[in-house]
Amino acid sequence: MAETRLPQADAYTLILAAIDEGIYKPGDRLVESELAERFGVSRTPIREALQRLETQSLLSRDGRSLIVASLDHNQLAELYVVRAELEGLAARLAARHATVEEVRVLRDMVAADRRMVDDPAALSRANKRFHKQIHLGSHNRFLVQQLDLVHRSMALLATTSLAAEGRGGEALDEHAAIVEAIARGDGDEAAEALKAHISHAFETRLKLESGDRRRVGH
Repeated sequence: MAETRLPQADAYTLILAAIDEGIYKPGDRLVESELAERFGVSRTPIREALQRLETQSLLSRDGRSLIVASLDHNQLAELYVVRAELEGLAARLAARHATVEEVRVLRDMVAADRRMVDDPAALSRANKRFHKQIHLGSHNRFLVQQLDLVHRSMALLATTSLAAEGRGGEALDEHAAIVEAIARGDGDEAAEALKAHISHAFETRLKLESGDRRRVGH
């Protein structure tokens, strides 16, 4: 019976999802044979997917081995600067272009997410969905593509800053303020509210890192 062959794009998606979910953390070694066994596919699409991830700087070389990349302080700061600007632009455009239905979905997300405030892992997943919905609400495909690249790099942050004491509730209040600015069509306020939200997340990360060196992300 022929060995199952998964398309490269699917193998890539599976490995990226495993990194994003923390199955593979920064510094973990990725081995073709082990990945092929885990996902039940041949090694060729796995190899191609690993090459693609390395090209995107999500994996790095440690001798002959490929490991999940990590971000140093400067790279992290650079990532948050770009993320804040692009997310702010998405909020500004969403205030201009989001439909009534899209705004209603955002409001419903905030309300539903409040029930997860004591579950950082679930809240982190919900947070990604919320931000993605704002990206889509911008109705600008090129901006959405760039934000997808930024959030791909966020997968290199192994855990979530939403686990910090009190941060979950604060983040949701910030989400609510962003949504209301979008609903009013106030692009300037929406952009500033979202940029401030990203700034608070980065500040929380830095404070957590100063207390211990475990990597956290938001």
